[in-house]
Amino acid sequence: MKRRKLLQNGTEVSEVGLGCMSFAGFYGATSEAEAHRTLAAALDMGVNFLDTANIYGMGVSENVIGSFLKGDDTKFVIATKGAVWDNPETGKRGFNNTRAHLRAELELSLTRLRVEHVALYYIHRRTPEIEIEQVMETLLEFKAEGKIGGIGFSEISPASLRRACAVGPVDAVQSEYSLWARYPDLGMLQTCAELDVAFVPFSPLGRGIFALNTPDPATFKDGDFRKGTPRFTEPNFGYNVARVQVFKTLAKELGTHPVTLAIAWCLNRGPHLIPIPGTRSAEHLAQCAAASDFVMPSEIMEAIKTTLPVGWAHGDRYTTQQWIGPEGYC
Repeated sequence: MKRRKLLQNGTEVSEVGLGCMSFAGFYGATSEAEAHRTLAAALDMGVNFLDTANIYGMGVSENVIGSFLKGDDTKFVIATKGAVWDNPETGKRGFNNTRAHLRAELELSLTRLRVEHVALYYIHRRTPEIEIEQVMETLLEFKAEGKIGGIGFSEISPASLRRACAVGPVDAVQSEYSLWARYPDLGMLQTCAELDVAFVPFSPLGRGIFALNTPDPATFKDGDFRKGTPRFTEPNFGYNVARVQVFKTLAKELGTHPVTLAIAWCLNRGPHLIPIPGTRSAEHLAQCAAASDFVMPSEIMEAIKTTLPVGWAHGDRYTTQQWIGPEGYC
């Protein structure tokens, strides 16, 4: 497994990481034993970069990772997140970037993970009430205390990233990015490259659309993040499946798995990209990890560009409610 730089201090990680949201049941029920098998397989494959968050199953994902680590923080480079919360007074989900809230949530994350520090800490979503410069001061404080190694933001705009970098070093930006979610091409990939910030694509497989077995929305259970999202709802879904099938045929002609090809495409979008496909299956993780060894000729990148041009997907990636939080730009 090849490595790429994640942090400004030179820390490198496997160029394909593991997103651990599914450990908390976002795409169907899973068990701790199944998640542990996947984590063990990740180590065998050389995948050493884990991405989780306090809100994934209200701490379930972090607890699962912690029970695997058993206090050994040398096995993986871990990134987690804070700032998303459920308001106890209203019961509604919102965002909180205050110093007190972030500190409390970071401490809880460290407890669940059974470690004294994490390599990277993201602000999961920004709130307009608190300037990003103030948030940076909070994160720099955590860093000085040794509780976090690096600073990250999720779903922010290039303009916000520049403001944050004016205060101190930002190590990573995380946003959805894949062959069917290309918004970061409108400035974020370029800004990260300019500022020497790692870009970490989540959902690089389009929430399963690029898997060999096409997901069936009729089987989505309550709690499945995809249920009701426009791209997985007819008539959009039918159009999308037909288009993706052409891509899968291309992968077959190349003698590779469509998952491997989709991740390899991400890796070839720039040396600062570190995709974190999410899975609770060791078999699926192996398909993702294989992208590190896949040689992508320029003519194949062009063929993919023709097959799935920018803007090809039908329907929005989020529902109206899910769109609350990501910063818009362009």
